[in-house]
Amino acid sequence: MAQDRFGLEEILRAAEDAAPGESIDVVAANLRERFDATAVSFLFLDLVSQQVVRMADHSASLQDRNAEQIPLAGSVYEQVLRTQQLTQAPNDGQGQRVIAPVTNRGDAIGLLELTLPKVNEEMLERVAQAAHALAYIVVTDRRFTDLYHWAQRTTPVSLAAEIQHQLLPSSSCCEAAQFVLAAALVPADSIGGDTYDYTLDHDTLHLSVTDAMGHDLDSALLATLLVNASRGARRTGCDLTEQAQRTHQALVEHSKGALATGQLLRISLHGNRAQLVNAGHPWPLRLRDGQVEELTLHVDPPFGFPFSVDYRVQEFDLRPGDRLVLYTDGMRERQAAKLDLPAIIRDTIVQHPREVVRTLTATVTDAGQGQLQDDATVLCLDWHGPSREGRHTHAGADV
Repeated sequence: MAQDRFGLEEILRAAEDAAPGESIDVVAANLRERFDATAVSFLFLDLVSQQVVRMADHSASLQDRNAEQIPLAGSVYEQVLRTQQLTQAPNDGQGQRVIAPVTNRGDAIGLLELTLPKVNEEMLERVAQAAHALAYIVVTDRRFTDLYHWAQRTTPVSLAAEIQHQLLPSSSCCEAAQFVLAAALVPADSIGGDTYDYTLDHDTLHLSVTDAMGHDLDSALLATLLVNASRGARRTGCDLTEQAQRTHQALVEHSKGALATGQLLRISLHGNRAQLVNAGHPWPLRLRDGQVEELTLHVDPPFGFPFSVDYRVQEFDLRPGDRLVLYTDGMRERQAAKLDLPAIIRDTIVQHPREVVRTLTATVTDAGQGQLQDDATVLCLDWHGPSREGRHTHAGADV
C-alpha cells in the first residue's frame, strides 16, 4: 500500500498484533487518537435482528456483561442498517455523532459509532473505511473468541437453541456478482428444529432449508443429523440425488422414526439453471416481473420416511431479476396462517434481501405476539445472473 491516507494498514496491523478478544479495544484506541474522538462504540446486531448491543471501548464493559441493549425499531441505528449509509446523528452537546455500518459481503454485523469534535468530508470517508476494516477484523477474530457470540445474545440461550444456532452458517447474508442471499431463523419458545444452509464452490451456489419434527433437544439433535449428513454428502462431491439419499438414510438409521422436511437446491453461477429436491416441504415462492407465484414442483416424501424413496431432481429457471423465497411451515402455521406472504414479498420488492427477511420474520413474530409455537425460517435469494458487467457487491458504508 504505497500511500495509506485512511490509515487502514495501521488499523489492521494493530488488530492483528492484539489478542482476538482485545482487538476491539485496540481499534477503538486507534480511532480515538486518529479522529480525536471523545467516544467510540461498536454496536452488534443480536441474533434475531431486533436489537443492537453496545460494546464500549473499554474492557470492563465486556467483562461484566452489562452492555447496553437498544431496540432497533424506529432508531437511527435501524436507518443506518437498512440504508447501509454513514449517518450523522443530531449533536447531543458532547460533539458530532457519526454512525457507520459494519458490513462484510452484505452481512450486517453491526455499527461503528464515534463522537467527534468536528467533521468534514474527508473525515467521514475515513470513518467509513475504518468501519469497513472493522468488518474484516470481526469476521476474522470471531473464529477465536466467544466475545462476539456473547454480544449477539440479548436473552438466555437454551441447550437446544445453542445446538440449532451452531448448525447455521456463520453469516446470514452473502453478496456476490451473480446473486444476493439473506436468511433468518426466529426460534419458537421450544426449539422447532429449523435450519438453513448455503455455500459456494467455483461454479455452483448450494442452498438448503429444513424442518425437523418435534421440539427442544430432540428436534435440535435431529437437525444435527440432517445438516451434517447433507453437508457431508455435498463436501464429498455427491450429486443432488445422492445428497438427498444420504440425508434420508441418516435419518432412517439414526432418528428412531422421526421425520424432517426440506429442500436442497443447486444453482449454476454460469447460467440460469436451478435444480431442486423437495422432501415434503412447502413450495418456494418466486417473484418475477412484480408477480409472486408458487413453484408447484413435485413433492417427494420427507427425509426419514420408513420406506425406500427415489428423490427426484427437478429443474426450474431463474432469470436475472428474479427473487426466490424459501421458508418453513412456521411462516404459515397457527397465528401466522392469515399472513399474506406473496403480498409482503411484493410490497418489499425494492428492499435488500436482508431487509426482506427481517420484515417477514418480524411480521410473523408480531402475529404470534412474540411467542412462536414453531420455528419460522425464511431464505431470500435475488438472482442477477452470470453477467458481471456493471455489478459490484456492496460491502459497507457509502459516504
